[in-house]
Amino acid sequence: MAASMCDVFSFCVGVAGRARVAVEVCFVSSAKGKGLFATQLIQKGETIFIERPLVAAQFLWNALYRYRACDHCLRALEKAEENAQRLTGKPGQVLPHPELCTVRKDLHQNCPRCQVTYCSTECLLAAAEQYHQVLCPGPSQDDPLHPLNKLQEAWRSVHYPPETASIMLMARMVATVKQAKDKDRWIRLFSQFCNKTANEEEEIVHKLLGDKFKGQLELLRRLFTEALYEEALSQWFTPDGFRSLFALVGTNGQGIGTSSLSQWVHACDALELKPQDREQLDAFIDQLYKDIEAGNHSCVPNAETSFPENNFLLHVTALEDIKPGEEICISYLDCCQRERSRHSRHKILRENYLFVCSCPKCLAEADEPNMTSEEEDEEEDEEGEPEDAELGDEMTDV
Repeated sequence: MAASMCDVFSFCVGVAGRARVAVEVCFVSSAKGKGLFATQLIQKGETIFIERPLVAAQFLWNALYRYRACDHCLRALEKAEENAQRLTGKPGQVLPHPELCTVRKDLHQNCPRCQVTYCSTECLLAAAEQYHQVLCPGPSQDDPLHPLNKLQEAWRSVHYPPETASIMLMARMVATVKQAKDKDRWIRLFSQFCNKTANEEEEIVHKLLGDKFKGQLELLRRLFTEALYEEALSQWFTPDGFRSLFALVGTNGQGIGTSSLSQWVHACDALELKPQDREQLDAFIDQLYKDIEAGNHSCVPNAETSFPENNFLLHVTALEDIKPGEEICISYLDCCQRERSRHSRHKILRENYLFVCSCPKCLAEADEPNMTSEEEDEEEDEEGEPEDAELGDEMTDV
């Protein structure tokens, strides 16, 4: 996987964001909470909003496998060439135009107590000021009996890749309140997000933790309480409050990916080169994508991954009979994504995994228009919906 996948708690409209055009925050409904509305014409291509999340945390499995990202802002810490070497499995891989890599290792800083790494002094100080004083394990960083390490290990045991959330988002929320001089202000900021009914909350938690979610949720709540209890947030540590906190993160969390290699590729695309040089560079990048594709993805996989032993041992299981000499492929896309158009699938794979798929399904659909599923839906909407189309669909904030 090319991108250092992280998780950002990021639905803080009007709180930690900066509007570029005239907008206002208005209440929409009890189900959706608040929404952002334009107060003037917004031209196509205009940046509407820039947002700094209230708290952010790298996915725990992702961090365990040493995908290096700033512990505060999640910026990739490995150079583009290192990224390419790791992803291709070629230690000698060299990238042209190394000057286009934006990673500045000379600016990296480590916490003097626990040695977690930041991309800059600014991030080190920002983390220390907001939450890291509470969460810093000091010399116990690798101690499996440290309360925070026990909490993280329990999370990994119930939430396997592909990850969609992190218990450390909730930990940083609590730590932020613990460290804050004005605790009420932060409590108000976190409580502004839309609330769900008890049944809706259970459904969200079920999706995050699976069929045994009730027992797993109670285990996590107990470990969470042992590690982080805060009197000002006592409601969050009750069974109902903890479920609501889980649902809040599950509903409003925003997954992101950071990759120094993808940044380098974008910079290469912007270079003004002679036609022959451009052709050579594009061919190099295409080959790099193919080398990275050694991860064996297919939009029609014949195998799937799972973690049935409740630890980090990954099992690859055949979905169909696989003949001798036949390549074993898994899918990096979920079931819904695999049903989207070829162009949409390629867009997801190129942006998140840095390769172009050439599986049998993609080759068979090669003559289809280069149109995303969203564009196809728009065309269908313009033509009108069939009479038996379902009514009452509602956009929801996720």
